[in-house]
Amino acid sequence: MDPQFSRTLNPAPATKAQRDAIFADPGFGRYFSDHMVTVKWSAGAGWHDPAVVPFAPLQLSPAAMALHYGQTIFEGLKAYRQPDGSIATFRPDANAARFRGSAARMAMPELPDELFLTSLSELLAVDHEWVPAAGGDHSFYLRPFMLATEPGLGVRPAAEYLYILIGGPAGAYFPGGSIVPVDVWLTTDYTRAALGGTGTAKCGGNYAASLLPQAQAAAHGCAQVAYLDAVERTWIEEMGSNNMFFVFGSGEQAEVVTPSLTGTILSGIIRDSVLVLAKELGCQVTERRVSGQEVLEGVADGRITEIFGSGTAAVVAPIGGVKHAGGEVRVAGDEPGEVTMKLRGMLTSIQCGTAPDTHSWMRTLVPA
Repeated sequence: MDPQFSRTLNPAPATKAQRDAIFADPGFGRYFSDHMVTVKWSAGAGWHDPAVVPFAPLQLSPAAMALHYGQTIFEGLKAYRQPDGSIATFRPDANAARFRGSAARMAMPELPDELFLTSLSELLAVDHEWVPAAGGDHSFYLRPFMLATEPGLGVRPAAEYLYILIGGPAGAYFPGGSIVPVDVWLTTDYTRAALGGTGTAKCGGNYAASLLPQAQAAAHGCAQVAYLDAVERTWIEEMGSNNMFFVFGSGEQAEVVTPSLTGTILSGIIRDSVLVLAKELGCQVTERRVSGQEVLEGVADGRITEIFGSGTAAVVAPIGGVKHAGGEVRVAGDEPGEVTMKLRGMLTSIQCGTAPDTHSWMRTLVPA
């Protein structure tokens, strides 16, 4: 297909005053920029009609197959204003590859990486003023997604799809802030995914199924759910929107442990980056099975000194307590741990352009 994007500018874009008011308290996922990207796919024609258009409601048939059979996938990544005024994003090639993997698992067409990456630049070329200033904790969250739009009933892959990219300024994912430890609920009632299922895909159904256990967690004062495996109900897998890390020991003896990828856990891009940075920090890094019982006992006796989550939205987020049906354990005196904060600092410094990008993780979307 011709990767040339058409552009239709929003006739009533937000004013600078309106954007500044949003920048003062963006929250997460509450506000969106003036435009969005759309690319269509149809059987026989493939990908076609790439366009930048005004942000607006979609027109879908009530029989659109996504509404009935759940063919929806998405990604999440952030763009950051750099010190020189340019705009860059973090490891978008990995997001593009994961988006293709999710599409394959859901029997959807795979968006070429070049088209995925170009869509990011196209959106920010027109909405660059929506990216917060350099030097703060705010960023521009990008949400690429795809859904089946063919009207029709019958359980089969659709013959028409729509790729869309939207975005907007974002602050801390958790209401208390980026470095305020949160509590997590260790559920024994629900599981996230089973081997052979859709655990490695970012599909809408996975997140719909997480809403009830997330409500259970909220009822216990927790911000996230930690899931056990679906077979033995023993091994911690991940949280609702984060991968999970455990720090054993401290200082030069610290070991950073995360559950190994088993075919049911989403391969987090921030997770992978943290593993690289933890080795550079001098920590021993281990990917292995971790049981819920090991975590509860390890925190209680001091072997586990820190717990944190990692994800695009939350970056690296300290965990202050693990609650469960039988009680709770408190972690690191409810303060962010030393290893947690060092890893967060290393990661955000690369993302914001204040530390060398020695791994070539950053991709410029809008030049200075």
